[in-house]
Amino acid sequence: MVALRKPVPTHMTVEAFLRWDSDDVTGRRWQLVDGEPVLMAPAADAHARIQAELVRLLGNHLLAAGSACSVVVAPAIVPRVQANENFRIPDLGVTCAPPSGGVAVPEPVLLIEILSPGNEAQTRSNIWTYTTIPSVREILAVRSTRMEAELLPRGSDGNWPPTPAIIRPPAQLELSSIDLILLITDIYRTAGLSK
Repeated sequence: MVALRKPVPTHMTVEAFLRWDSDDVTGRRWQLVDGEPVLMAPAADAHARIQAELVRLLGNHLLAAGSACSVVVAPAIVPRVQANENFRIPDLGVTCAPPSGGVAVPEPVLLIEILSPGNEAQTRSNIWTYTTIPSVREILAVRSTRMEAELLPRGSDGNWPPTPAIIRPPAQLELSSIDLILLITDIYRTAGLSK
């Protein structure tokens, strides 16, 4: 007997999305993009290793600094623009707010996406959506195929730069939102990529 899968709705609100049962037993994640449920691809090995290394580096830094901030893996984010139709999930986030008990991570200050060849267009769409969140001070996009990151810092006037700063070895990455400076190569320690 073949089990039939429910069709994916064509348009939803965030409220309906949070109540929706996708029937997906694989544990894969879904996000809501402009009212449309979108299945997120599983992370490739390099992507997962970069994500784990970032969690370690950020978490260790915040702990050593005695910061109230914390790293959150796959945080639920509701952007300000079209908030009723968007529920995005970046790879990582940092928030300095206490846990809310809700679904979405409150007041993220740093959001991080890892760019993979198969999902780069969707990830870039997410990045520009994150700029609408008032608490976000920086957005970092880290490539999974070469040692390179793109950093978008919010200016003191509240505006975002037209293009990100590109960071490549041997440069340092400075995340002012959490007072962290590290070598870009540190992020790729276990990813098996060469300079």
